[in-house]
Amino acid sequence: MPIWVDADACPKVIKEVLYRAAERAQIEITFVANQSLSVPPSRFLRTLRVEAGFDVADNEIVRRAEKGDLVITADIPLAAEVLAKGAVALNPRGERYSDATIRERLTMRDFMDTMRASGIQTGGPTALNQRDRQQFANELDKWLLKG
Repeated sequence: MPIWVDADACPKVIKEVLYRAAERAQIEITFVANQSLSVPPSRFLRTLRVEAGFDVADNEIVRRAEKGDLVITADIPLAAEVLAKGAVALNPRGERYSDATIRERLTMRDFMDTMRASGIQTGGPTALNQRDRQQFANELDKWLLKG
């Protein structure tokens, strides 16, 4: 079961955790983006460059992900789509999405979009910190141990 990474917005520190995990667990990880990516030389790391455009990388991940695969993304709609296919979705802060939480996250995302569209400044997410990175590594290890 491979890992698919929504690489356009994936933080560098999370990519580095994934590079090490690929070698340690000997698992294929594909980084999907609409720009050229550079990954360390490894038989387990792949890049997939897609055309530029709205949701092109997301759509490619949805098309390729299968039941049991792991998808790394902070994109809530993408997480919802891969969950519907039976894949596992994990965000870079280490939050594993579930059928129970994804509806709430989609609702909050849509609400915040509406707020921003009406001119209200909502700010962005807080910076990724050491605790987030550790939580991500822990959740990744849990998934790898199940595989």
